[in-house]
Amino acid sequence: MPVRIAILADVHSNFVALERILDHAEGGGKVDEVWAAGDLVGYGPEPSETIDALQRRNVFAVAGNHDLAACGQMGVEEFNDAAAEAALWTGTMLSDEEKEYLASLPLVAERGDFTLVHGSLRHPEWEYLLTTEQALVQFQLQSTKHSIIGHSHLPFWIEEQPDGPSMYPATDGTLLDLGTRRLIVNPGSAGQPRDGDPRVSYILYDDEASTMSFHRIEYDIVTTQQRMEAAGLSPWLVARLARGK
Repeated sequence: MPVRIAILADVHSNFVALERILDHAEGGGKVDEVWAAGDLVGYGPEPSETIDALQRRNVFAVAGNHDLAACGQMGVEEFNDAAAEAALWTGTMLSDEEKEYLASLPLVAERGDFTLVHGSLRHPEWEYLLTTEQALVQFQLQSTKHSIIGHSHLPFWIEEQPDGPSMYPATDGTLLDLGTRRLIVNPGSAGQPRDGDPRVSYILYDDEASTMSFHRIEYDIVTTQQRMEAAGLSPWLVARLARGK
């Protein structure tokens, strides 16, 4: 039987965006699995609702730096002021059980032909994998055919080639045929895009067709912004959602 998998990264407690993505994905048929490449929480206003929605779908997830900060497994010294404030606030909103769940997430996990990691295999929590030089190291460390990353909030894929990795940006509707190539794939951010397009980003993976389709969809940004304001989160974080930056 074919399996359809929704692949996400960087949801960042944006429950409104997450619900919109899941509804959109299921509009094309049953979603059998949800994978998340880290940063389920942080920045956004509804960490508990986000965790609950993903747990109810038995999400296959790895930890990101914001997840680790929120559950007390990482300090916030390396965060910018707004991110640090949001991470500490998130920690106060989570139950002990939710913190234990975040703390239990692995930094790296494998499923079939895929390895999930938030940043990179070299530095799982922190490295922004954005260059072909970094991709070369990732491919050297990658024991599976493909890897799924997040952290940069940018949708793209990198293809291993004989003369070195090649990087390609992904847009709404991009269809990636996995073929025989080794790939590094970033689905973009499900909760806080940073490529100038405020529409949330995710991937649908069809294992039978061996394809990944990138999707950008609109959601109710104003509701998320209002909930952030009500929570007292940084006005800068609130404003950037509408800019996609």
